[in-house]
Amino acid sequence: MLEVEATGKNLEQAIQNALFELKAPREDCDIKILDEGGFFRKAKVRVSISPDEVEKYQNRDKKREDIKIEEKQPKITENKDETTKQEDVNEEPQQEQEENIEEVVEEEKTEKEEQPTKIEKQKKSDARSEIEKAKDFLNGLLNKLSLTAEVELKEEDDAIYGDIKNYSDIIGYRGEGLNALQYLCTVYVAKNDRHAKPIRLDCDGYRKRREGSLIALAQRMARKVQKTHSSVKLEPMTPAERRVIHMALADYEDIETFSKGEEPHRYMIIREIEKN
Repeated sequence: MLEVEATGKNLEQAIQNALFELKAPREDCDIKILDEGGFFRKAKVRVSISPDEVEKYQNRDKKREDIKIEEKQPKITENKDETTKQEDVNEEPQQEQEENIEEVVEEEKTEKEEQPTKIEKQKKSDARSEIEKAKDFLNGLLNKLSLTAEVELKEEDDAIYGDIKNYSDIIGYRGEGLNALQYLCTVYVAKNDRHAKPIRLDCDGYRKRREGSLIALAQRMARKVQKTHSSVKLEPMTPAERRVIHMALADYEDIETFSKGEEPHRYMIIREIEKN
């Protein structure tokens, strides 16, 4: 058996179930995710022996099959003399058979002993804290891009906050570069944990400056609406930026704000509340 499909309550369990059926360690296999699973369905994977390891496992399976065939062959014992002769004739093959069985059993025993070790290593890898995963991802990506930037991270109750220092070029137009990096980091950290904390990245105090600009913009547009009695449409913004606008105008009794459109082009409208 060189390929199996297996399911589990999560991807890791599905992979381990498949490896158990194949009786092979993870490093000898190729893993294809068929279904990541969800709240109401199991994860599903297809695991196959890697092409460069196929011959080894074909020989193993053939050896096991040969042993099963030999075990099923009936023994001929018509009388004592013939039995004695038969035992003498078959003594050498039986010894070989016993040696083969011992070899296979020893091989399976070794695989079972190695398997928990590999599983334990994987658990240790997955046991890294969220902040360690975020730091590894950001430092690795910045190194790949040959960027010399300093990354500082701190974990709080609601999220992991990070600050990238000494490289403001990563911010991009209206924060697009920084937002993209934040999204990728969040996806990486939450890859095997649906309950992972979100990542909130900043760069040289950009978020604070942007928040101040948005508050000033909201107040300026509110005054315009009050003066002209006409609604104002703002440019597309991220959910966090739209929230700043909402909060900045929450105390205006004659002004209301609401969002329209689909992400990533969702925008806000500021308008005067109609008086009855």
